[in-house]
Amino acid sequence: MSDDTPDIQTAPIAGQASYPLEPGHEGVAAKKKRSRAGTKAATAAIEARVGHKFSEPGLLMTAITHVSALKPSRKRGESYQRLEFLGDHVLGLIVSDMLYRAFPNADEGELSKRLADLVRKESCAEVAKSLGLTDDIKLGAVGASASARLRKSVLGDICEAVIGAVFIDGGYVAAAAFVERNWTERMQKPRRPLRDPKTVLQEWAQGKGLPTPVYREVERTGPHHDPQFRVAVDLPGLDPAEGIGGSKRAAEKVAASVMIAREGVGGGSNDG
Repeated sequence: MSDDTPDIQTAPIAGQASYPLEPGHEGVAAKKKRSRAGTKAATAAIEARVGHKFSEPGLLMTAITHVSALKPSRKRGESYQRLEFLGDHVLGLIVSDMLYRAFPNADEGELSKRLADLVRKESCAEVAKSLGLTDDIKLGAVGASASARLRKSVLGDICEAVIGAVFIDGGYVAAAAFVERNWTERMQKPRRPLRDPKTVLQEWAQGKGLPTPVYREVERTGPHHDPQFRVAVDLPGLDPAEGIGGSKRAAEKVAASVMIAREGVGGGSNDG
């Protein structure tokens, strides 16, 4: 055989590339792998903030998915809405249990008022915001301004959906741990007075067999157009309590609150 015989190169096997991929070009499998890795990292970051490691991460993703992000072929049940329904009722049960244990002297009416304040959408939205869930919400293609408004409007719903997801994934214990972490401080320090302190003090006095509290003006200072009143409240057998306010009524409320706090009266605006 002559040495001049040209080398024979075999043809590439079908389906295999005989040249390197161009930069920026990747296969479908590689894209899917990279997407899964990104989703896994994002899920782990949310789990860290929520404080629960999901055995079914898809539940968490559903909890933060708005219906606008779903393709037309997918069902609305794949958005947060069903989990929100469940989480709403789970939250109510857990907070009711917390209140029952935390305020043994509160009656049904007082517990109901506290419950309503703690589980309202605004409170849930505050929790979601504190956990940094605002930017995690998965929305469809909407404008920037519409996106900001939508995120704000559904924050409370998303929080309830997350509670529902934690409940399904980890049971009551896991859901209770989440709620206790995020609601205990709010429960102990309600943002607004739940009842008029004068009413609370009067009812407490009657329960003790004492007469109606007596309020008396101790001092008035300041100019006529901007007076300051110092008022004392008296009950037999107790040291007087004083309060200062821009009106007699305001000063009386402060005085009542002071006596409520000092005597450890249950059911007041600042009591525990």
